[in-house]
Amino acid sequence: MPLSTEQEIRDLLTETRTIAMIGASDRPDRPSYNVMRFLQEHGYRVIPVNPQITGEHVHGEYVWRELSQIGEPIDMVDIFRRPQAAGEAVDEAIAAGAKSVWLQLGVINEEAAARAEAAGLKVVMDRCPAIDIPRFRVPRVA
Repeated sequence: MPLSTEQEIRDLLTETRTIAMIGASDRPDRPSYNVMRFLQEHGYRVIPVNPQITGEHVHGEYVWRELSQIGEPIDMVDIFRRPQAAGEAVDEAIAAGAKSVWLQLGVINEEAAARAEAAGLKVVMDRCPAIDIPRFRVPRVA
């Protein structure tokens, strides 16, 4: 079962430090652009992943083509993809050794969530950390 209680989500956000964002955008009109900035301002290291803009920088961070290229530990993979594409992103997160996956608002893929949980990852689905951090008063990451 995906995490759903305030305490479960608050604990996950409190223990997370490094977030890889699949579907990060360099366009200010895209939700992922603003969520990435919000997470950085809250103290998280956010590593953007987007094959369309590989090699560019978003909010000062190099954009990677895929998770496997990052080469450093990832606590959470934040997925800004269509629900049908979320499964591939979850599989990448499992392969990369991430501790959790966060499927954004509207991204509901029960099969992918079940695979992640079976692999030992914590799962949040159909939520946004930029909404939950202030709602649950998650302290700034030190």
